[in-house]
Amino acid sequence: MIDDAELVRRTMDGDTEAYGQLVDRYQSAVYATAYQYVGRHGAVEDIAQEAFLAGYKSLPRLKDPTRFGPWIKEIACRTAANWLRRHGKRIENETPLPERRQVHIEDAREGPAQVFERAERIERVQRAIDSLPEQYRLPVVLRYLQDLNYGEIAQFTGMTRDEVRGILYRAGRQLREVLTERDTHDTPEQGDVDWPRARK
Repeated sequence: MIDDAELVRRTMDGDTEAYGQLVDRYQSAVYATAYQYVGRHGAVEDIAQEAFLAGYKSLPRLKDPTRFGPWIKEIACRTAANWLRRHGKRIENETPLPERRQVHIEDAREGPAQVFERAERIERVQRAIDSLPEQYRLPVVLRYLQDLNYGEIAQFTGMTRDEVRGILYRAGRQLREVLTERDTHDTPEQGDVDWPRARK
């Protein structure tokens, strides 16, 4: 796999396909970052696109091409924060859009009750994630909702693998406690949410 620094160098030499590879590599993580700021108000894709465009225009100012991941994360955070400043008052009274997810063949076999139950479970997990300390939320979303491994999370956030592992372990314990407190009779089934046994 071509490393980030080489893709940055190629982009700077005019190879737009190289930047496309960087976008493909980090789009899930940037999407998750935007989601953490704005939730399900329909702006996540716009924010991610704006962040990557800003990154492309600002690429000459990136001093260390090996740190493209943490750099584009900061741009995504700023872009999302700016969007919230512009639209914060409007979305206070707006009903969030449903969470977007892939539809699987199993969904077609489920009746309305099962579909509703699954949506309720997803909403409980999201509320539990929202209750975590701020520094825990993004690694949790990247791991459990975007399925990034330790190395990918570390590369995007600028943390070490050990720091990622520690955060996911502590966050997993807190999430189990929160979910158990909220509904002792309906904790996540084994396999629904894979904490804290993250893919390394």
